[in-house]
Amino acid sequence: MIPRLHERTHTPHDSLAEALGRPVSPNEGLTEYTVVAHWPGLDYFTLDDEQRTWTSVEWAEHLEDPCLDHPFAASSDGDRRAILHLDVRLHPDDRELTIPEWAETAHRLARAASIQIAGNEHGCRWIAVQAQPGRIDLIANLIDLDGAWHAPPTDILRRLADAARRIEQDLHLIPVRTGPSARPALRPAPTASTQLACLLTQLADEQAGPLATVRGLVEHTAHRIARQPGTVGTDTAHRLELIARRLHAIQQDLDSVAAHLAQPRVAAVATAARHTARRSP
Repeated sequence: MIPRLHERTHTPHDSLAEALGRPVSPNEGLTEYTVVAHWPGLDYFTLDDEQRTWTSVEWAEHLEDPCLDHPFAASSDGDRRAILHLDVRLHPDDRELTIPEWAETAHRLARAASIQIAGNEHGCRWIAVQAQPGRIDLIANLIDLDGAWHAPPTDILRRLADAARRIEQDLHLIPVRTGPSARPALRPAPTASTQLACLLTQLADEQAGPLATVRGLVEHTAHRIARQPGTVGTDTAHRLELIARRLHAIQQDLDSVAAHLAQPRVAAVATAARHTARRSP
């Protein structure tokens, strides 16, 4: 069981889409077999419509609401990226967990990450999504209902790893190998093309790249402006959405160029070898 912490973002839509393995949709309802766990305070929102199944877009909006209710909330260093996303993946040979086991795993990880505190029903909003085999995703908003910023612990990765080891033992799962591993094979020094490909990949990174951060801010602003009354806000929101789409297209172009640069030049080497073999002594 391997936990992974993603780069924090401004909106939960991309995180939820990654957890689902498909884009969020206003027509797709997520049942308790997909959203297997959530923060305790959610019961107050579903008290009057217990039989209702929320769509993936509604779940994303539910997680985003604290950002809209408290737009100036920020961490101690001024960071306003409030959406925390982590996922845990099982060993490929592990057995398939039941829904109650996934739910228990989610609550234990939420407590390890300090996004759920025992007895506090008015803390961070979070949900656990189990939509892909052998994987569970936790998505949380670090702004609580009072507008206070809930800073995750500085050693969150160690806490998640420790919790994962205990869950492995309790559920009889295959543990992560902690013994000495074989010495990795020596690799050739990276070429200039490989280094440039790495740089472009970082620029196009959907999670931590600078363009992703800019696109997230633009999308967040578009969502907020769209909720303002009047046609001026609607037109502005539409223009911002078009800008976000162009940024996404740029990310895809950069990623394509990076993949082209990273291709091994096997054909060129083979051609050079054939020319060398044909030379007369």
